[in-house]
Amino acid sequence: MPYQIDVEDVEYVRHGNTPLLARLFKPRGDGPFPMIVELHGGAWCRGDRLNDTVMNEALAKTGVVVASLDFRMPPVAPYPASMVDINYGIRWAKTQAARWHSRPDMVGTMGSSSGGHQAMLSAMRPKDPRYSALPLPAGSPAADVRCVVMCWPVIDPLGRYQYAKKLKEGGKPYPEIVDRVLPCHDQYWQTEEAMAEGNPVRALERGERVEMPPAVVIQGTKDAAHPRPQLDRFVTLYQKAGGQVEVELLEGESEGFMTRNPNSPTARQAIEKIIEFVHKQLG
Repeated sequence: MPYQIDVEDVEYVRHGNTPLLARLFKPRGDGPFPMIVELHGGAWCRGDRLNDTVMNEALAKTGVVVASLDFRMPPVAPYPASMVDINYGIRWAKTQAARWHSRPDMVGTMGSSSGGHQAMLSAMRPKDPRYSALPLPAGSPAADVRCVVMCWPVIDPLGRYQYAKKLKEGGKPYPEIVDRVLPCHDQYWQTEEAMAEGNPVRALERGERVEMPPAVVIQGTKDAAHPRPQLDRFVTLYQKAGGQVEVELLEGESEGFMTRNPNSPTARQAIEKIIEFVHKQLG
């Protein structure tokens, strides 16, 4: 039986006079329910906590608390401001867990596209002092998570930037995604050095000491916006370093297929995979 859910917006942090909101999807019942902190996509520059409602509602109805975050983006602030908000948002969600009939040790993250990148980067570096710069009361939990769900992630921001630039330099016609993402890469990252630094693939290549919670990747086989070789490299490196990662490839689908056409058989298959993974990892 699916759970009845309650949906509300809550302010989780404030910068100056600007509140940032989390949209909560809370199953009714005593729990304890697993919890997912969800991060929207939009090339680090667009979108909001409402982007992935289709996925968040479906997950919540199976008995998972979902907190979908807004976070700072250009032109308000470049990297690493969003990572600061996300790290704080995960810690804040853990402090609220009992009120939402969850537990602070049952928390994972999920994100799509640039949100998938940020979910993984945050999970790998939960105690990075740059990301954890916003204080919570002493004794609050850290931002480590038990699992990560990535939907078509920009797993290698520098690699994607170079790929898109090369397509543009080749002249038209090139995929329209190129003109959509290149300006956002520049606004959010500002330098190629930053794209290499805040980068899950390159962090593993550098041998950086990172956390490696179990992860699942959902991606379409015709996704022109998230180059497959970069994903394959991440999977190889993560597994070689001792991490677990599952890959669910959906035949014939392009980026954003789950939110664009949520009633398609492949979208339903992808959502079922996410639900199965989250319950397996978080109980």
